Amino acid sequence: MNSRRLLTIFVIVFINLLGFGLILPLLPYYAERFDASSTVVGLLIASYSAAQFIGAPLLGRLSDQFGRRPVLLLSIVGSTLGFILLGVADVLWLIFASRVIDGLTGGNISVARAYITDVTDEKNRAKGMGLIGAAFGLGFVIGPAMGGLLSTGERYALPAFVAAGLSFVSLINAYAWLPETLDNRQRAEMKRNGNGSFSWAVLKNVLSRPGVAALLQISFVFGLVFAMFEGVFSLYSQKHLELESNQTGYLLAYVGLLFAFVQGGAIGRLAQRFSEGQLIVGSSAILVPSMLGWAYAPTMLSLVVVLTPLSLAVGVLSTTIHSVLTKQVKNQEVGGVLGVASSIGSVTRILGPITGAILLDVLGTWAPGLFGALLVSWLLFYARHYIVRDARRTSAMTGIEGKQSRV
Repeated sequence: MNSRRLLTIFVIVFINLLGFGLILPLLPYYAERFDASSTVVGLLIASYSAAQFIGAPLLGRLSDQFGRRPVLLLSIVGSTLGFILLGVADVLWLIFASRVIDGLTGGNISVARAYITDVTDEKNRAKGMGLIGAAFGLGFVIGPAMGGLLSTGERYALPAFVAAGLSFVSLINAYAWLPETLDNRQRAEMKRNGNGSFSWAVLKNVLSRPGVAALLQISFVFGLVFAMFEGVFSLYSQKHLELESNQTGYLLAYVGLLFAFVQGGAIGRLAQRFSEGQLIVGSSAILVPSMLGWAYAPTMLSLVVVLTPLSLAVGVLSTTIHSVLTKQVKNQEVGGVLGVASSIGSVTRILGPITGAILLDVLGTWAPGLFGALLVSWLLFYARHYIVRDARRTSAMTGIEGKQSRV
């Protein structure tokens, strides 16, 4: 692996998530100024993902055709503009516009994962993907904590401007240190094969492969549960435990610290000791009681206890699923499959916050956690009885060892 390239991607993703983490716990309090209901807050959070659903596959296709570097630079510019607009917003529709702009142009995680795939082999793929996960985690450690501190006294615009400044720093870093990974021949081949584009034909082709289809279904259910947790956590903390924005930020920082621990180092050791199928099943089993604990946590201390296994399980699942996906397809198909996976992730981040906010509004603060536990129970059953079977069948049909047999 090229250490400098990986470090540069790490910094880009870290600063991107740092800016996102600065803003996420503040959005309910920000929107409250405009008398927005919980459902409107859920729509606000989901608007970013709705825009990303459109933008991420397009960015993936552009990165296959024109290279990873220019698309990553473009996406960072979009994030910077979105944060600036959020900082100056004085009406609710401008807040929505800021999140849409950031979603359309700033959804660069799939491109970052494609870059990692370009510069790693299958042996080091999980470790490389874990590096992106560690950047996610650290961004959530520092971002929410900084957002909480900067928003003291209801100065909600300040974190947005700080996030814009950090995005600009990321732009300079990427421009100076990020080389291109695709040569003209590779880009021409990908363009000719249509990889990176999102269409029903691409989706149908991907879903026709048992191992890939099963993993994408697992990714959808897991993504929906986590998006619901992430999207309504600030509302849950505000309404269930009456926490302030800075306290919510500290809790999310703790979650991010655990993500960084798992994805920055522990995932490599776990992948050596257990098969990736075992990691998916085991993490799902841990996540069921954790979601139930989140639903009914009576105090902030008990919530901290519950968040520990929840965060560790989510960290393992998110890294393992993307690592296995890249091993289920040919190298020239990675961009297209990651584009589909990114689109599925965007759908879950649209549905998750809206579903969670409606459940919270209609039934109570316990409802999103209980519903999430039910979904993960189904995921556990599916992973145990179908994923392993489908992956082994694919392995037997292709005779390729070390790919599907690891699932």
